Amino acid sequence: MNNRSSIVYIVDDDVSVCRALTLLLKLHGFKVETFTRAAGFLACSHPKVPSCLLLDIRLPDMNGLALQDAMAVRKLSIPIIFITGHGDIPMSVRAMKAGAIDFLPKPFTKKQLFDAVTLAILKSKAQNKEQSGISKIKRRISSLSPRELEVFRFVAKGMLNKQIARKRGTALQTIKVHRSRVMQKMQAKTVTELIHYAQKCGITSLQG
Repeated sequence: MNNRSSIVYIVDDDVSVCRALTLLLKLHGFKVETFTRAAGFLACSHPKVPSCLLLDIRLPDMNGLALQDAMAVRKLSIPIIFITGHGDIPMSVRAMKAGAIDFLPKPFTKKQLFDAVTLAILKSKAQNKEQSGISKIKRRISSLSPRELEVFRFVAKGMLNKQIARKRGTALQTIKVHRSRVMQKMQAKTVTELIHYAQKCGITSLQG
């Protein structure tokens, strides 16, 4: 795996741990950014590149689980690997249920660390690819006219042209024209594909 474009963030108030992990990870080609406070990590910019977070449970300003919750609220989707010398089973269960990649009790081996980091980076790449796809779909949706967007929403709910025409009190041919334009602008080859795009962007959950 090419690590040159990947970032490993480390949040641990133990400077010696940050230094040791940084040296080890850089030797394997990773970019590394370290923080001794959760607030510093939240305040920094997080470029859309494959990344993961090595996070200590106990921090001076905010514990690791609270930081995990804060990241979820901010929609900061960086896979987390917890590292701690003070963990327990309830903590690990909560962390994993909230989506953590792993929970490594100190001391851990190099293999344990790199297995977890590898898995986290792969997950990050998949997340970034998914988000990039959703962004493309949203850009296509933004190109629709208000009437085309309305037709798109009806089609996404499984309605036929004649049903849409009846609901809107519009000529069937007009709906067919709008639907054709929607298919073209959304670059959808089939209605199934169009519905898939709608589901990815939450269009089918809208009222209308």
